Amino acid sequence: MKIAVVGATGLVGSKMLQVLEERNFPVTELIPVASEKSIGKEVTFKNKKYKVVSAEDAIAAKPDVALFSAGGSTSLSLAPKFAEAGITVIDNSSAWRMDPSKKLIVPEVNANELTKEDKIIANPNCSTIQMVLVLNPLHKKYKIKRVVVSTYQSVTGTGVKAVQQMENERNNIEGEMAYKYRIDKNALPHIDVFLDNGYTKEEMKMVNETRKIIGDDSIQLTATCVRIPVVGGHSESVNIEFENDFDLQEVKEILSNAPGVVLQDDVENFVYPMPLSAHEKDETFVGRLRRDESQSNTLNCWIVSDNLRKGAATNAVQIAEWLLKEKIIG
Repeated sequence: MKIAVVGATGLVGSKMLQVLEERNFPVTELIPVASEKSIGKEVTFKNKKYKVVSAEDAIAAKPDVALFSAGGSTSLSLAPKFAEAGITVIDNSSAWRMDPSKKLIVPEVNANELTKEDKIIANPNCSTIQMVLVLNPLHKKYKIKRVVVSTYQSVTGTGVKAVQQMENERNNIEGEMAYKYRIDKNALPHIDVFLDNGYTKEEMKMVNETRKIIGDDSIQLTATCVRIPVVGGHSESVNIEFENDFDLQEVKEILSNAPGVVLQDDVENFVYPMPLSAHEKDETFVGRLRRDESQSNTLNCWIVSDNLRKGAATNAVQIAEWLLKEKIIG
């Protein structure tokens, strides 16, 4: 199984290598790819060093799968070239997510949509992935009418430069700014670019991607996305209105049995999801489950997941695992 990782030297690309190794994905040959300035640099995988190559060299090597995490413009230009060569691309950028001809996949929710014809597969937005893992099993049981979500997102979602900015600010060091404002001791209600409707692109990703993954355009959803000075993962306060009433104990049972989800809901013993405890974990954690006392058929919950793992690298590797299991690749 030949695997190319495009963007191998970046934050998510490095995490992809780590996750491939940890999950013991059957890599027989690794082909790390990065921008021109990184060609010739080395990455380590399973205690072996591999030289970074160009995209052209990677295509010529004919990998079975290419995991992309190199940004939207790179994906738009390179993914079709890999696909034309018969290579299955799993792309972590936003480039292909809302393309009607491309599948947007969270394996626990909709992997069964994939076929051999799918040569470019989109990995959803990190904040969307963790939310749909919780929403999907509840939607099947109670049918969701409306979702109101507020996010508290890690600086790792922006990249190395943002982590460095936060560390610099904590140590009173002047340095390069990833954000317009200070992030340490602050909260920025601004993730991605602002759109004409006053929402950010990140907020609209959550709306549109959720409907596509669950496969129901009738779900009404509104989001406010906020960057906070943490590194372990993204947190979300989610208010879910159902068409049908629910039993809180039954909700807990459904989520306890939902694939990829861990219920952490014991407030008497102060057990609830936090980025600190979700860090470097592949699961999505849900807790603080309670009825919305202001409105019928409505549930409040708190969802946390490591955005570099399940929100990006792990989800991509899990898609590759599913393709391998179903003999779509290999």
